[in-house]
Amino acid sequence: MKRTICFYFQVHQPFRLRRYRFFDIGENHYYFDEFNNRSIMKKVADRCYLPMNRLLLELIREHGKKFKVSFSITGSAIEQFELYAPDVLKSFRELADTGCVEFLTETSAHSLAVMKDEREFQRQVELHSSLIRKYFGYTPGAFRLTELIYSDAIGAQVEKLGYKTMLTEGARHILGWKSPNYVYANAINPKLKILLRNFRLSDDISFRFSNSGWAEWPVTSEKYVSWLNAVDKNEEIVNLFMDYETFGEHQHASSGIFEFMRNLPKQVFESTDFEFLTPSEVYDKHQPIAAIHVPFAISWADEERDLSAWLGNDLQDDAFDTLYSLSDRMRDVHDPELINTWLKLQNSDHFYYMCTKWFSDGNVHKYFNPYSSPYDAYINYMNVLSDFIKQIDSYFKTGKDERNRKLLEYVDENRYSDYHISLLEHTLPQKTLTELKRSGNMNAKPVKTAAESRVKGDGKAVKTGKPADKKASKTGKTSKTK
Repeated sequence: MKRTICFYFQVHQPFRLRRYRFFDIGENHYYFDEFNNRSIMKKVADRCYLPMNRLLLELIREHGKKFKVSFSITGSAIEQFELYAPDVLKSFRELADTGCVEFLTETSAHSLAVMKDEREFQRQVELHSSLIRKYFGYTPGAFRLTELIYSDAIGAQVEKLGYKTMLTEGARHILGWKSPNYVYANAINPKLKILLRNFRLSDDISFRFSNSGWAEWPVTSEKYVSWLNAVDKNEEIVNLFMDYETFGEHQHASSGIFEFMRNLPKQVFESTDFEFLTPSEVYDKHQPIAAIHVPFAISWADEERDLSAWLGNDLQDDAFDTLYSLSDRMRDVHDPELINTWLKLQNSDHFYYMCTKWFSDGNVHKYFNPYSSPYDAYINYMNVLSDFIKQIDSYFKTGKDERNRKLLEYVDENRYSDYHISLLEHTLPQKTLTELKRSGNMNAKPVKTAAESRVKGDGKAVKTGKPADKKASKTGKTSKTK
C-alpha cells in the first residue's frame, strides 16, 4: 500500500491597525491602516499567491488527480482579496474547480476565541464554513484552528461541530518517543482523527530552504525525496504543513523555491512509494494507531510550541481579557460595521505583535510587524479598543426601534460583497434578514473599500456609507500610516 504525503497551506492576512492615539478616542472610529493592508496584500499577491496558484494549477493539469493539496483561507484574507486583489480570489476558485484541492474550516477571524468564548468560537466556525461554500462551492469536512492550536478539549469541541479530521503540530513534548508519521485519535472523542505536522520536513522547506549556512543547503527536489525515502517504511504518512507565504515571500523566488516545488511531484511519483492525499482522503484511508494526549494547548509557533506567542505576558493577557469582556454584549449587536470590526479586532496577530520573546524566534515575530515594540503594539490596540467600547456603549443607549431603523437604512445605502452578506446572514435577527432579502438589498454589489465607506475627506469616520472624498482617496491621507 502506498504511503501518503499530505500538503497543507495556511493563507492569512490580518487587518492591521493604523496609528491610533489617545486623543483619537471618542473622535475617530476609523481603526485600520488601509494603505498598509492594501500594499502588503498586493505585494504578497504578486510574489506568492498568484505565481504559486498558477504553478499548482499547472501541476494538477500535468499530473491529474494524483497531485493534491489543501488550504485554510481565513475570512480576513478572503475579505482582503475582495477589496484589494480579486484576481487572487479568482485563481483560488480555479484551483477549487479542479477537484484536487481541499479547503479546511477554521475561525473566520483567525482568532483565539476558543480559549475564552465557546459560543463565539462556534459562530466564527459556522461563518467560515459558509464562506468556503459560498466562494469555492466546497463543504469542509476537515478542521484546523488558528496556528494549528489544539488540545484534547478543543478537539472534542471540534468533533461536536461535525468535523472528522483535525490538523495540529507534531510537538516533541507531546509525542515523546512516538512518530508524527501516523494518524492519531482525539483522547476524549476517538471519532476525531488527528494529523500531526512533521515539523522537521516541513521546516526544511518553510524556514531552512534558503539558508546558505545550513549543512544541507541547497535543497533540491532529488535531495528532499531522498529524505522522504529515509522515513521508516512502517510509517504511513508525512504531513507537510506550512504558511503559503513560504513560496515567494518568506523564501524568495531567487532561492529556487518555485523550481523546487515544480519538480517535487514528479520526483515523488518516480522515486518513492508515496501518493498525495487531502486530509479528508487521509481520514478515509488511514486508521489511528492510538490516542494522542494533549492536556494543554499546543500550536506550531516558536520553540515552545504553545500559546505563549499570543498569551504569554501581562500585556497580551490584559488586551485579550478586555476584548472578550465584550462577548456577551456583542451577541446582541446587529450593526454590520461594529460586527465586522469586532471580528477584525480578534485577529490573533494583534496579540502576536505584543509578544516580548526576543530570542531564537525574534525575527519571526518582526515579520510584517508594523510596531517598533510590543509595548507600542499594546498601547495602540488598547486605544482602539477603548474607542470601540465607547461605540458599543453608544449603540445600546439607542432604543431598539431606532437601532433597527438605522440598520435598515445603513444596509440600503451600502454596497456589499459576498463576504459581508455572509457576515450579515450569521449575525442579523431572522426577521431583519427576511425583510432585507425581500427588499433585494442582500444581493451582492461591488464592495467599497474601508476608506470609501467610512471616511470623508477630513479623515474622520462617519457612518453614512457615502463615498470618500476623491482627493483624500487618491492621496492616501485618509489615515496615518508608518
